[in-house]
Order: sequence, then C-alpha cells, then structure tokens
Amino acid sequence: MKNSLVVAVLGLAGLAFVGGGCAKKKVAAAAPAPPAVQPSTPAAPAPPQQAQSRPVASTPTAPTQNQGPRVPDAATRARIETLLARVEDAYFDYDKHTLREDAIKALGADSTELRDIIVQYPDYKLVIEGHADERGSEAYNLALGDARAKAAKDYLAGVGIPADQLSIVSYGKDKPICEEHDEACWQKNRRIHIVAKTVSN
Repeated sequence: MKNSLVVAVLGLAGLAFVGGGCAKKKVAAAAPAPPAVQPSTPAAPAPPQQAQSRPVASTPTAPTQNQGPRVPDAATRARIETLLARVEDAYFDYDKHTLREDAIKALGADSTELRDIIVQYPDYKLVIEGHADERGSEAYNLALGDARAKAAKDYLAGVGIPADQLSIVSYGKDKPICEEHDEACWQKNRRIHIVAKTVSN
C-alpha cells in the first residue's frame, strides 16, 4: 500500500513536470516569430540641390588696367626729360648693330628709374632713333639704323620698360650730329638716341 502511494505521487509529479514543459513549449511556439531581416538596398542618390543648378555669381575682381592718369603731368614729364638727357646715346661699330659694352652701360645708367616712371603711364611712349654714318647707300643705312634702334629697344624691354611703350624710327644717314668726313665724326653718327614721343593731355 505504501509503495502504491509512492508510485502514484511520483506519477503525478512526472505528469505535472511534463505538462508544465509542454505548456512552456506551447507558449514559446505561440510567440510571434521575429521579423525577417530585409536585405539592405543602396539608398537612392539624393536629388541635386537646387542651388547647384543655378549659375554661381562671380566675385568681381579688381580691374587690371591702370586706373590712374594714362599720361604723366607736366612735372613728371619734366622729370622724364631730365632722365632722358642723362641717358647717353649708345654708339655702334662700323656696319654693326649689336650693342657694345659701352652702349649697354649708357642705356643701363638710368633705365631702372625711367622704367619705374614709364610703367605708370601706359599711353606715354618713347621713341628710339637709329642713326648711321654717311658711308653706304640711303637704303642700306636706313636698314642699319632700324636694326640699331631695335637692338636698343630689345635691351630696354629686357629691363622692364613695356615694349608697347617703345617705338623705333630710323633716320639712316640723314640726321648726322657731326659733318666731318673722318672716323671720329662717323663714330658719333653711328648711334641710337631716345626721345619722348609728343603727347597731348
């Protein structure tokens, strides 16, 4: 009798245990399944902003042209004339148009100061005159005087005087400063001379 009671109690306990387990399983089975993970898709590119389609307003820049007077006043012109008077004529060898050392020295003496003034007045021009001695034909000496003036212009442009403010003219043998017929006089006539171009205010 005692053994039967024990078996009965154990049987009930086992049923309760099994039943509880089943109940838990049913509850767990009844719980909603977690949402499936959706594969990520690349986000659509954002539409371009409206500001990008508008033209960008450019920032105004300072004008590059000289805003001051384009020709010097009377006092400045007088200063230029003084400088030009100090710039000695550059002399050349017979039948040559290359600048000699003494010619370079003559042109370089005041060219830096002259440049610093000239560049401020873009409408102010200098004229480089080319000359030759009396020997040779008129046409030949005109070409030689032109080549000498061009050599001087190239030098002055090289030190910073704007080339468009330098013009050249050849007088050949037509404007000698010495009229003797010897080498000493001929040497004086083989030269370039720089003058200010006449301007009006």
